[in-house]
Amino acid sequence: MAESFPTPPAPGAPSAQTGVDTPAVSPAVAKFKSCRWRRPPEDGPECCGHRDVLPIAGSTGFDPQAWCPECTLYKLRRTPKKRSPDDYRY
Repeated sequence: MAESFPTPPAPGAPSAQTGVDTPAVSPAVAKFKSCRWRRPPEDGPECCGHRDVLPIAGSTGFDPQAWCPECTLYKLRRTPKKRSPDDYRY
């Protein structure tokens, strides 16, 4: 049985594989990833956890492209700022 090896591309030809290619993320997916209602993958299937969306979209087959472009429930996730003890002294 003969082994077949891929032939290298001709000089100047575009390469089919490059080490830095990453799939383009749609704006809907980017918005979904930063939404405060996104359920993280470690808590089950990654989906929108908002009470108004979850019964309709469910945790199976959630499509950010269908829900996130014009989502009125969207709020950007923020990391809470550490408060100074001087801010809440009475």
